[in-house]
Amino acid sequence: MKKYIIYIGILAAGLLLGWLFFGNSSNKEIAHNHETITETNQMWTCSMHPQIMQPETGDCPICGMDLIPVESSSEGLLADQFKLSENAMALANIQTSIVGNGKSEDNTIKLSGKIAENEEANAVQVSYFSGRLELLNVSFTGEKVRKGQLLATIYSPELYAAQQELITAASIKDSQPALYRAVRNKLKLWKLSESQINQIETSGKVKENVPVYATVSGTVSEKLVEQGDYIKQGQPLFKIANLSTVWANFDVYENQIDLFKKGQEVSITTNAYDNKKLKGIVDFIDPVLDTSTRTVKLRVVLNNKEEAFKPGMFVEAKIKGIISNNEHVLAIPSSAVLWTGKRSVVYIKLDSKESVFQMRDIILGHKIGDNYEVLEGLNNGDEIVTNGTFTVDAAAQLQGKKSMMNRDGRKGITGHEGPLGMETTTSVNNEKPFNTNERVNISKDFQNQLKLVFNDYIHLKDALVKDDSKKVQSESKRLLANLSIVDMKQLENNEAHNHWMSLEKEIKIAVTSMSKTSKIAAQRIYFKNLSSYLTNAIEVFGINEKVYHQFCPMADDNNGAYWLSKEEKVINPYFGDTMLTCGEVKQVIE
Repeated sequence: MKKYIIYIGILAAGLLLGWLFFGNSSNKEIAHNHETITETNQMWTCSMHPQIMQPETGDCPICGMDLIPVESSSEGLLADQFKLSENAMALANIQTSIVGNGKSEDNTIKLSGKIAENEEANAVQVSYFSGRLELLNVSFTGEKVRKGQLLATIYSPELYAAQQELITAASIKDSQPALYRAVRNKLKLWKLSESQINQIETSGKVKENVPVYATVSGTVSEKLVEQGDYIKQGQPLFKIANLSTVWANFDVYENQIDLFKKGQEVSITTNAYDNKKLKGIVDFIDPVLDTSTRTVKLRVVLNNKEEAFKPGMFVEAKIKGIISNNEHVLAIPSSAVLWTGKRSVVYIKLDSKESVFQMRDIILGHKIGDNYEVLEGLNNGDEIVTNGTFTVDAAAQLQGKKSMMNRDGRKGITGHEGPLGMETTTSVNNEKPFNTNERVNISKDFQNQLKLVFNDYIHLKDALVKDDSKKVQSESKRLLANLSIVDMKQLENNEAHNHWMSLEKEIKIAVTSMSKTSKIAAQRIYFKNLSSYLTNAIEVFGINEKVYHQFCPMADDNNGAYWLSKEEKVINPYFGDTMLTCGEVKQVIE
């Protein structure tokens, strides 16, 4: 019995010692595991690719940047609001400004147009009698002629007979003075000079071939006949333009007509002469609206004695003194506005201390200088994004908030967009996709013309991939040529017309800059700007082809840059051979 009592005591002591040594350790382990579970609830994301969500820290699988903790401070935001990290704000160089009432300081408006011949100074050289062109002294268009210069020699049976009548009438002019005067006047009506008529009369000889002299001075703008042609009385021989003055014709849109009046001072510039500016005055505003383009013609007469301006040359006008009809104008920079189809949107920064944003639809008025009038949608004191607007919009799309391309605010899957350039978003439950983008209905001809520009853009991109700056310059010139043939008269919608003009201008500036520099780094900066404006053009107008919108966050000194491609495979044009595959597809436009 005593033996069993000893065994029980030893067992009890062992259990007690085991509890003392291992019981607390177990509790600590449980507590430690609880903390571990708490830590694993922390998610990590990339500042430039917020769609990346991982349960632990590491590198972004897209760009290789360090992942950052997902901020939890966004709790309590409304459904349409979203927040960007301070790191993302800095990397994307997102800037904001306060909307203020008052008249715009920049009251200069820009117009695009072309140089044309001054019709008032033009003349048509005609033949005043029938006959055959024996000799043509003007051989090509563009040749300069002066008044009284010999242009052609004509054999005319009618004139031959009239000369014989003159010689006969001269011999009997004393007895038949009326007949004599009638014959002389007949020759004068055929534009023979007094000296020519007197020479025929005194010599008594008939000229078989009669010379034709220029009645005005100028430049031959069109040659209408060839040597040996038979011509009729009154038939035009040449068109002669006096280019000492020319017209600069500009298109003014319907909603801008009330901003202009005769007598306004105009500053004219052209890409052909970077440093040359010429002053002029608004001379004429067409009283009839062109219903196909919804524009009226505004005309400026320019002094062109140095012949710096050539007919057909593109020019830009800056007209100062533009005053809005509204006494108090709510104006915002044009860089703040995103335009798609019929919609204009901006992004509001809701909190001055927190980077919380929300999209807002607005209604625009006139564009004056680099600013837009805002008719509805904004209030004095609102803080809006003025730089990095596309980046903020991309963040809104990725977070499933309302955006330029997504009015309903459902989260889309980047790179799987639907037809006709409309973004298609698919829910987790595999619900039916829905389209949210608005596209302008335009003609296939316009889309085909825009497609030629896009093809040249692709050649530019390929040249940048190969670090071939000379090829970039040559492709830039070809793109400019195809850009000039895009016929904006195909755009019947006034807003679309106006939008294309602003895009065309910015595209032209970027491409022209690329063509004038041989530095590949500078060409890539201009290419970034070109990509932004051409992307917007393709999203709004379409080119009937699938286009991949790609992005690299490390381009442009880590500010990030987009580009367009015909293939899904990423080939980065911003780094050459060093980082060819850096980037991802952000959108597919069809």
